Amino acid sequence: MEHNNTKTTEKNNGKITDSPPVKRKVDWSASLIVASLTGAFGSSFLYGYNLSVVNAPTVFIKKFYNETWGRRYNQSMEEETVTLLWTISVSIFAIGGLVGALIVTPAVKYFGRKRTLLLNNVFAILAAILMSLSQLAGVLEMIVIGRFIMGIDGGVSLSALPMYLSEISPKQIRGSLGQITAILICVGVFTGQVLGLPEIFGQEPLWPYLFGIIIVPSLLQIAVLPFLPESPRFLLLEKHNMKAAEKAFQTFLGKSDVTYEVEEVLEESRVQRNIQVASIFQLLCDSSKRWQILTVIVTMACYQLCGLNAIWFYTNDIFKGAGLNPEMIPYVTLSTGAVEILAAVFSGLVIERLGRRPLLIGGFNLMVLFFVILTVCMTLQDHAVWLRYLSIFCILAIIASFCIGPGGIPFVLTGEFFPQSQRPAAFMIAGIVNWLSNFAVGLLFPFIQKGLQTYCFLVFAAVCLAGATFLFFVLPETKNKTLTEISQAFAKKKAASENCEMHQLEAKRKPSGEQELNTPVSLENGESKSRIA
Repeated sequence: MEHNNTKTTEKNNGKITDSPPVKRKVDWSASLIVASLTGAFGSSFLYGYNLSVVNAPTVFIKKFYNETWGRRYNQSMEEETVTLLWTISVSIFAIGGLVGALIVTPAVKYFGRKRTLLLNNVFAILAAILMSLSQLAGVLEMIVIGRFIMGIDGGVSLSALPMYLSEISPKQIRGSLGQITAILICVGVFTGQVLGLPEIFGQEPLWPYLFGIIIVPSLLQIAVLPFLPESPRFLLLEKHNMKAAEKAFQTFLGKSDVTYEVEEVLEESRVQRNIQVASIFQLLCDSSKRWQILTVIVTMACYQLCGLNAIWFYTNDIFKGAGLNPEMIPYVTLSTGAVEILAAVFSGLVIERLGRRPLLIGGFNLMVLFFVILTVCMTLQDHAVWLRYLSIFCILAIIASFCIGPGGIPFVLTGEFFPQSQRPAAFMIAGIVNWLSNFAVGLLFPFIQKGLQTYCFLVFAAVCLAGATFLFFVLPETKNKTLTEISQAFAKKKAASENCEMHQLEAKRKPSGEQELNTPVSLENGESKSRIA
């Protein structure tokens, strides 16, 4: 059900009374737009950029590793050692992300959401300096350490930014604002692809500049974000600063009367009175949040395990199989980044109309469909030339399906499911699952690909189907709903599950003889009811 109506409060003779609900138009204030874009540019953009930026200079960095090793030990590095060292350099980004996800809860608790984002730039700047100066210093370990530190930055930002955006936005545009995280991730991936072209920085002497550019978004965030307010919910519920919270609401909403918004947050405060910021253990022990936690775990796991990394792995091979000139493949690959951006923008435009549930479940189901078609095309592509071009279409369709729903909505849902006291712990759980799944894909995918070849896509189709099935039965629609309404929707599912378990338990406990005796009684009651009718 769509909730576009909100109550307004009026003062009559010094008393506050509720007037009938009126349809309220929500404007995107300049401060709200600047805060979301600045926060995302210095956070999720860098995450996406660091996912793709390592692809173009791979050959040059491996050569740098070999030359550095030769100067240090007077012998060349074996090919297996070079590959292992490069694999560690790439995958250690996920280990750093896990560390960042672990430290984000105490950071947002003590520093606040905005200050955490600002302090997080220290990691990005330090990582950029290490990686960009590694060739000049002749120290290969600087790239490995820099990737690890950059992973910490990503782990913190992917939790702190969605938390900040969910708390500064009105619920009517909460989903659209949250999708900015996904959009800037796609823009970051595309930017890394463009800057890695041979005409720009994809050359042997210029590859360190690819890492030095990381400083630019960080400096921009440091220059702009201090002039914007902290999260008003954080100020009101955790710092108990009413004046600062009201001022923050006025800045972000672009209006002077924020009585309704403050009262809405205070209502949550009354429900959560005397409850301190929860730890992960306390949140996991809260039986009333069991379905919310399971939903976050499933969506975050499927976010990484749905097979998009497999698509990136096979993209060049599929383009080669379609007969494209190898020199043109890097430019054609840019189409995948462009599709990502367009699909993410489309999701941001329609998420408040269609809702989170249809986009998320529909996105996973579309991925299942195109994974199956892609498997058939790659298996039979030698029998018909047109199947190769259908494979290219399937790749673009899978990427678009991912960005429409699974690419950004999991971060939005995590911010919507939990109250202020449990939100940091919830984002920590989401971050841990996200980065562990990321690391598992990097570790296991080479073995899956080697063993199953093109049939590995069926494994990812099964993951997407399992995720869509779970969400179909568990996930309620959260569009335009308050925290109380979302909790009530999950409570109904919990009650239905408990009733089902109780009926099953009672059926097992009842002896067969008792069930036989109960049968005629129920029949008699049914007959008597029919006679009365």
